Amino acid sequence: MHVVVVAAVIERDNRFLLTRRQDGVHLAGHWEFPGGKVGPGESHAQALRREIVEELDANVAVGDLVLETTHAYPERTVTLFFYRCDLLGMPRPMLGQQMEWVARRDLSSLPFPPADERLIRMLMAG
Repeated sequence: MHVVVVAAVIERDNRFLLTRRQDGVHLAGHWEFPGGKVGPGESHAQALRREIVEELDANVAVGDLVLETTHAYPERTVTLFFYRCDLLGMPRPMLGQQMEWVARRDLSSLPFPPADERLIRMLMAG
């Protein structure tokens, strides 16, 4: 199975908006950049705006592509598209997930899905 996922890299005051994957889902307990699967007929920007509204009850202005990467997990292959986004409004977790603004220097201390490793290295390097 191959899944296409979009994620928002939202930065404010040298901190990134992250959410934690909930119990019962693939990679539960890992931190991630908010986003989700691209639906049939959706552009990346449409999917990202929809996902952020669903997850965080906020809108985003979708900017430039930061990174495209593919990772093969045992049960699926994921192609991730990370976009720099500007948050429009105050986010609030709508699905019971944990949400944090995490300083750039602290990113490497958190558990992220393996597919995010290259992005974390890029962000840590500035």
